[in-house]
Amino acid sequence: MKLIRSVLGKVILLSDALFSPRGITRDSEHQKRIDEKASHYALYQFEACPFCVKVRRALKRQSVDIELRDAKNNVQFRQELETQGGKIKVPCLRIEQNGHVEWLYESNDIVAFIQREFV
Repeated sequence: MKLIRSVLGKVILLSDALFSPRGITRDSEHQKRIDEKASHYALYQFEACPFCVKVRRALKRQSVDIELRDAKNNVQFRQELETQGGKIKVPCLRIEQNGHVEWLYESNDIVAFIQREFV
């Protein structure tokens, strides 16, 4: 099973690299505001997880640069996800607004959030 996951993960990453979506183009002032807003978010993810790839592609389509945190290989990020987010499940978007932190799970919910927030 581990071998199958490893091979499928490589196939997913290769297809993502070959068919990477184009981001939208904004004027520099608008993009600067988007970048400032995105600095308050972090995506906890596994590199080869298909649902994480889905979210990363949505970020790229919207030209949003959110910090990616590898919860599979980085012990600190994995522990943060478990202790602060409540469970080790990816993808998970950490949203910090006005001193309040919210943890958003489920790729469809994260993609919808990105599409709403980063217009």
